[in-house]
Amino acid sequence: MTAAERQRRHRGDIVTTMTKAERYDLQRLVRQREKVLKTAASQRSAELLADFEQQIASIYSYDQDEIWRQAHDAAEAVVADARQVIAARCSELGIPAEFAPSLGFHWRGRGRNVVKERRDELRLVAKSRIAAIEKEACTKIEMHCLQTSTEILAHGLSSAAARDFLAQMPALAQLMPPLDMHQVAMMLEARKADERPRYGGYDLMPEPSE
Repeated sequence: MTAAERQRRHRGDIVTTMTKAERYDLQRLVRQREKVLKTAASQRSAELLADFEQQIASIYSYDQDEIWRQAHDAAEAVVADARQVIAARCSELGIPAEFAPSLGFHWRGRGRNVVKERRDELRLVAKSRIAAIEKEACTKIEMHCLQTSTEILAHGLSSAAARDFLAQMPALAQLMPPLDMHQVAMMLEARKADERPRYGGYDLMPEPSE
């Protein structure tokens, strides 16, 4: 006897036959539950996109983390010393200060996401991924509600048992977890690699090194 058969047998031992009205009410509850969950899935998609927008818009200051601050200050000190060396050499070579080369240092608080085109590309990938996640979540919701309806009709679940069965549906936060910036960036790079023209197995437009 399978686990499902044992479970159904156990239910048969403790459940009395439902009336037609009770079955109708439970079926209506299942349909309402499905509708509400699908609406919530759509809202969850909007929340995921808003969360991703916040990720790509985040600006990280060097002084918000102690390790970052120490690394920043150390690098700034080295650059300051190097500037003095460069300035001294320019003076020896007779190069006027206004034409002399210089050495710069700055903190990039957004990395590659500072470029608008990059953010637009990531946003498109994120929207596509969120749509796929929502579709998958809705499919799982439909299957779970269908299974619940089948249990009600075929095995005579009591009202309490049917509600327990409905409650087994995973939360939307589990069905639709937040997007990870790194994963989306990898998806974007993979998409670009697929779109680049190839000839004889060789990439005609290799990714530029940074």
